[in-house]
Formats: sequence, structure tokens, C-alpha cells
Amino acid sequence: MKKIKNIGLVFLLLCATSWSNAQNTAEFFSKADAFFKTHVKNGRVAYKAIKEDRAALDELLGMAKEISVSKDDMATYQAFWINGYNLLVIDGIVKNYPLKSPLDKAGFFDKTKNEIGGTMITLNDIENKLLRKNFPKEARFHFVLVCGGLGCPPIISEAYTPAKLNAQLEKQTKLALNNPKFIQVNKNKVKISQIFEWYKGDFEHDGKVTDFINKYRSEKLPEKSKVSYYPYDWTLNETK
Repeated sequence: MKKIKNIGLVFLLLCATSWSNAQNTAEFFSKADAFFKTHVKNGRVAYKAIKEDRAALDELLGMAKEISVSKDDMATYQAFWINGYNLLVIDGIVKNYPLKSPLDKAGFFDKTKNEIGGTMITLNDIENKLLRKNFPKEARFHFVLVCGGLGCPPIISEAYTPAKLNAQLEKQTKLALNNPKFIQVNKNKVKISQIFEWYKGDFEHDGKVTDFINKYRSEKLPEKSKVSYYPYDWTLNETK
């Protein structure tokens, strides 16, 4: 009888822990949404204002340290780590502000470890080990993970949330691939971001890189396009 009571107690504790984590995760998404709405405008971030008042960012990152997400809940997992990545980029820039580029800080992406989601991890490992490795056919990550440079697709003024994630991924991918600055077309000569060079394999699951691009473009690239890459712009995506 005692054993049955102990099993019941463990079950109740597990349920309570799960409920508490779900509540924390929902609160994190809500507060992240408010943060991005306040500090992001037209794809740029108000780093100076955040540095002058870090309270909201610190609260978010404090919450993110304690949250645990499972790959079994794919939408929550992906949304958490996308927001986490973008918030940590902002945090890293604010800590070193003023600067002209995230690359001004050595090891910004590959050496600096951040405490988030119950682990210590670099930005590169969030992108490559937690997201790209676990979901190898989801190339749309490249249009929502924002590195802090103008060469990246623009950051949005809202949080990525489980309920809207697929629609948000789709929207941001279409916006990027129909942006004449991101995909530069001059007759049959096409210049594309170095993102497509660095992560070429991510875009070739169903054909060539140009096939992936055309999937999302309203005006398809010319047949037999001569494709080249324009230099990546690491200039800080700061509000003017």
C-alpha cells in the first residue's frame, strides 16, 4: 500500500512540474513578444535603449534559464530556441555596446557560452546542434535566426510562438526571398546571400538552391540563371 502511495506522489509531483514548466514557457513567450514589440522596429533593434534599461531583457533571460523544452513538442521547442537565439544575440551586443558589428567581439558566436534552457551553450550550437541537426529539412530557420548584422533577414517585432510558428516561418522566408536587396536579379544574373553558400546543403533537399528560392518567390528566377554571392553585411542592425 505504501508503495502505491509513493508512486501516486511521484506522479503528482511530475504533473505539477510539467504544469509549472508549461506556465513558465507560456509566460516566456508572452513577455518575449512584449519585449520585441517594444525594442524592434522595421527590422532593427534599439540596443542603446536596452543597455540603458536591461530589466525586461534580464527578466526574460532569467526565465529562459529555467525552462525545459522537449523535441517531442516540436513547435514549442523550435519557437523557444529561435527566440532564445535572437534574445542572446541582443544580450551579447548590449553587453559590448557600443560596437559596429557582432564580429567586433571575438568568439561572439562560437566561444561565448550562455546559460539557457538548462544548459550552457554557444549561439552556433543553438543553431547547428539544437535546430539544424534535429530538424535537417527545415531550411526556413535561416530566415528567422537573426545574427545582429544587416546581412541577415530582418528581426521581427514579435515573438515566435508555437501556435503561429509555421505561419511565421513561411512569412519570413517569403519576405526574404522576394526582397530585391536579398535576392538581386539583373536579367539572368542573380546575386544571392552568402547564407546560401554557407548552408548550401540545407536548401538542396528537393533540388538546387534556386529551386528552393523559386518555391517562395512570386516572380521566379530566370531559367539558366548565373548565380553568384554578394558579400555578407555584418554592420549592426541598430535603430537609427
